[in-house]
Amino acid sequence: MNVYYNRKGVGDVLIVPLQANQPSDVRYEKHGDITRILGEKDELLGYNIFNASEHFTLPKEGTIVVTDELLEEMKTLFEKENVNDPLDFDITPKFVIGHVLECEQHEDADKLKVCQVDVGEETLQIVCGAANVAKGQKVVVAKVGATMLSGLEIKATKLRGVSSSGMICSREELGLENPNNEEGILVLDDSYEIGAPFLFDI
Repeated sequence: MNVYYNRKGVGDVLIVPLQANQPSDVRYEKHGDITRILGEKDELLGYNIFNASEHFTLPKEGTIVVTDELLEEMKTLFEKENVNDPLDFDITPKFVIGHVLECEQHEDADKLKVCQVDVGEETLQIVCGAANVAKGQKVVVAKVGATMLSGLEIKATKLRGVSSSGMICSREELGLENPNNEEGILVLDDSYEIGAPFLFDI
C-alpha cells in the first residue's frame, strides 16, 4: 500500500488514498489532524492527515510504502483523535520487481506469451501481450490486488484459457514519462532487487 507526501507542493499532509478513482461528489469529516474523505454513499475513500511530520517518521517525500512502523504510528494517532476506523490495510507491496524465468508462446494466441515470473517470495504465471517481453528480463509486476492509475484492479484471471496472476507493466501503465516512445513493457537493468517494492521513482 502506498501513501503520498509532498510538503513543497501540497503542504505537511500525508495523503492516504483507499480508492484509486475518487468521485467528484465527496464530503469531509475532520477529527483533529485527520480528515476522513467519504463518498456519496458514505463509503470511505481515504484520509488527509495534516501536520504529518509531527505525527510520523517519514523517510522521504513522494510515494511512501506503508510499513508496519508507519501503520502503528497511524493507529496511535487515530486512537488519540478518537477515530475508530480499524486500519486493517493490506500493506504487502503490490508493485514489485520481477524476473522473467520463462517466456513461452501462448498455444492459442499469437500475440500472447505465458511467463513465469519470480517476484521474490513466489513465482507467478502471467500472460503478457507485449511484443518485447523475454526470458531473463527484470520487470515491474502489478500483483493481484494492485490498483492501476486507470482505476483497474488487478485480479487473477484466464486469458484464452490460460491462468494469469498479475500484470507485467509498461511505462504508460505506471504513469512514467516515455521520452523515447518505447513500446511494450518497461525493462529494468540488473541493479534492481527481485521482490523489492517498485516506488514509481525511475
